[in-house]
Amino acid sequence: MSPTIGFSWETFSLGEMPMAWVRPERGHDRSKVILYCHGGGYTSGNLGYARVLAAKMASATGCEVLSFQYRLAPEFPYPAALEDALDAWNYLTHLGWGANDIILAGDSAGGNLALELALALKEQKRLLPGRLILFSPWTDMTSSGDSYTQREELDPMLTNRYIQSVRSAYAPGADYSRPCFSPLFGNLTGFPPTLVQVGEREILYSDSKGLQDVLIAVGVPCVLQSWPDMWHVFQMFPLKSSGDAMAAVEGFLHQLR
Repeated sequence: MSPTIGFSWETFSLGEMPMAWVRPERGHDRSKVILYCHGGGYTSGNLGYARVLAAKMASATGCEVLSFQYRLAPEFPYPAALEDALDAWNYLTHLGWGANDIILAGDSAGGNLALELALALKEQKRLLPGRLILFSPWTDMTSSGDSYTQREELDPMLTNRYIQSVRSAYAPGADYSRPCFSPLFGNLTGFPPTLVQVGEREILYSDSKGLQDVLIAVGVPCVLQSWPDMWHVFQMFPLKSSGDAMAAVEGFLHQLR
């Protein structure tokens, strides 16, 4: 795959896990780094998928972005992806990055993984990332939010059947209300300032709104930005709204520096 114009794309392996750096070729901010968890319902996705949003985040923020290709269900169910995310986090810290200088990002199931990684770090009594950036995060595997029924006909990307299918592949027969699957129901006290972006035409809208409500209730700054007429992870598409969303990511990070 040829490199994106204006960026370098450096692939390598951490053990058996494929990883990649996206770096802006222009001068960039070397004080922060983004660790990006790709989406795909825990059953699909790879570095090629991750490349689109990784490049857009690097362009918007001027930061280097590290992506990793975690193991996928059903061949590798929970907790394989979380174990790989912890390995990626440890790799950055071993390179010398302080936790506060790491921006943890994710889209869809990758948003779930980013939250689960933060919960795991908290459980291990380790320092948490400096910021969380979440695009249409999957926060509630029980599908309890109103949007799962009220917006199903509006959503051009996701269906409840798909959600149930990938959930069963990732953690067959599990109690999906447990925080290790649904971070919406976890103890998020002490989490870093968080930006959540979501389209208003998606069944996961309640997952984003619920997350904002929980974070604010425990004293965590959380900004929810919703886009009318947009769908699941619209930031990946070549749209004006995508550019606006990336500019909002940069603005959020700049505001909190």
